[in-house]
Amino acid sequence: MGMTRTTPATQRAPNRHQADVALRSDPVVWLSSVQGDGRPHVVPVWFHWDGERIVAFSKPGARKVENLRGRPAVMLAVGTPGPDFEVELIEATAELPDTPAARVMPRGFGRKYRDLLARAGLTLQRFTEVYSQPIILKPTRFLGYGGAGWTAAAPAT
Repeated sequence: MGMTRTTPATQRAPNRHQADVALRSDPVVWLSSVQGDGRPHVVPVWFHWDGERIVAFSKPGARKVENLRGRPAVMLAVGTPGPDFEVELIEATAELPDTPAARVMPRGFGRKYRDLLARAGLTLQRFTEVYSQPIILKPTRFLGYGGAGWTAAAPAT
């Protein structure tokens, strides 16, 4: 069964605004990187969006950090996979600064993740100690996607 587009292409053109809305409200962005052997690696990360860059944090020895050291080009997915499947795709370039996480922690990060930090039994200070590697993601292209308007094509008769 194929997919048929039911809305004009111009209505669903890549739209930075839709990605911006999701980046400001969603708790995770899915970060896709490439391993040394070429296999993809996808993980959810907590993040902060300031309108120009995404700041995330990782354990220094994590697979994603090793991947980013070798290949800093990434794909991000953000949004809500609900009935309209409003997910936006973003190409970005990752930087791994040597600065401690506590120094680059954006204002509002602790507030955004207060409940999730509590559920994980972490203070913001402990989070910055464990997830001490900052990851700065600079979007290079907003691809859109947003599945609204896609329906399953009727089977051929």
